[in-house]
Amino acid sequence: MVFWFLRGQIFSINKMFSHRLSLGTINFGSIETLEVLKQKAVVIGAGIGGLAMAIRLAVKGFEVSVLEATSQVGGKNKSFINNGFRFDTGPSLFTMPHLVDELFTLVGKDSSGYFKYKRLSVSCEYFFEDGTQITGYSSPKTFAKEIHNKLEVNGRLVQDYLDYSQNIKRLTGEIFLEKSLHKTKTILSKKALNAILNLDKLDVFTTMNKANEKRLKHPKLVQIFNRFATYNGSSPYKAPGILNIISSLEHGDGVFFPEGGMVNISERLFELALEIGVAFYMDEPAKEIITDNGKVCGVKSKFHHYKADLVVSNMDIFGTYKNLLPKLQKPRKILNQERSSSALVFYWGINKTFPQLDLHNIFFSQDYQEEFHYLFDKQQVFSDPTVYVNITAKYSSKDAPQGMENWFVMVNAPNNKGQNWEQIQYETKKNIIRKLNRMLGTNLDDCIKSERIWNPVGIEKDTFSYMGSIYGTSSNSKMSAFFRHPNFSNKINGLYFCGGSVHPGGGIPLALLSAKIVDSLVP
Repeated sequence: MVFWFLRGQIFSINKMFSHRLSLGTINFGSIETLEVLKQKAVVIGAGIGGLAMAIRLAVKGFEVSVLEATSQVGGKNKSFINNGFRFDTGPSLFTMPHLVDELFTLVGKDSSGYFKYKRLSVSCEYFFEDGTQITGYSSPKTFAKEIHNKLEVNGRLVQDYLDYSQNIKRLTGEIFLEKSLHKTKTILSKKALNAILNLDKLDVFTTMNKANEKRLKHPKLVQIFNRFATYNGSSPYKAPGILNIISSLEHGDGVFFPEGGMVNISERLFELALEIGVAFYMDEPAKEIITDNGKVCGVKSKFHHYKADLVVSNMDIFGTYKNLLPKLQKPRKILNQERSSSALVFYWGINKTFPQLDLHNIFFSQDYQEEFHYLFDKQQVFSDPTVYVNITAKYSSKDAPQGMENWFVMVNAPNNKGQNWEQIQYETKKNIIRKLNRMLGTNLDDCIKSERIWNPVGIEKDTFSYMGSIYGTSSNSKMSAFFRHPNFSNKINGLYFCGGSVHPGGGIPLALLSAKIVDSLVP
């Protein structure tokens, strides 16, 4: 389902009644007084973080308006249909579904009546150039057995590594992912103190790759776990080892498939927000956050001036400062941090099926370190890139015509610095097809029935992500890994930030957690 709205359209009778009362156009005595006294909140951007934020603020009793610059909610998480093939545009991996369920619980609803998903037994299929194929089972015990069978590595080594990843989560997950690291009470908490006392177990002072080489030994196993650095747009050869926490999400917490695809997350949260009275104004970009004497007082859009006691920007933090807060002194140290990687995505309608593939599939580069050298140092796409293929038709037959598959084919790409993207995507497509033909024993040129391409220029244009960076800043240093932009403004009272470009980071789970953190900060 795709939502199309006129600017300012109201979507229910109750919403229309509430909206008109707040504007003072209907006088119902004491009812109007109650409505006028409600605090007003404006959320800028209807990405996943913005949708979660709108719901949480409405539950707190705010009258919430959401300004969205495009005609659809979801931010990067949207969908389209091309020649009978349905594709999710951006995020493709679903973990931590309890964060979505929690939003329904806050409203007093059972999420199962709105949003359904199932846990997958396989998180990913891994392919190597020498013909090795490893099934990444979600169960640590089953995955350890698979590694033993395929790589002749003692399964205990894998289980010990996964215990190590879970231990990082146990020691740091709450303070790193669920709290503001920019508040003294977080830094001085018992959990933070406990984490500090266990720094030797967290691999803070080494890289992900060095920690993995030390613990995993086998190069293929190291490569499998190094790839988790890409979940926040970073390099495993630069990012601190504490980010090995990420693998605990798949091999432990589990990987899930949402009924209706990833876009269903956005759509169901949108519907929930509407049910509890949130007003959405589509095709209405914010132009400026209005402040007075160090206090937020409203948002000026292309069409209207919205009064507000509280404003939350779900827009990329760089664009928020540049476009919406032109008079405010910018936190240059944070804004100048290295941007995360971007992506080059090919949406292919494939006219056959591949039984050896699953929902998530990784075809590894033969020289992983050189690939990241090209990505972050040379700002180019490596000639032998690691290729990710997502096929939702494996679990949702409606996503492709019978006997066919919808391939979301992605390689990591540098952020946009004016490279010749037409040439890059032409060369990369040839390299991808050559690689997949070789590793799958097929001829993709005869299989691709339809195609659409999304490059960093398009990502920047369509999602307002500065330089097309998917995750805001990278985590290629300890500073950027731990101290992304805070979820609140130190200079403007009542101004907050959520979404993938601020703490705790990018991706659907962390965007949802950013809204949860803001919720805890709002009085």
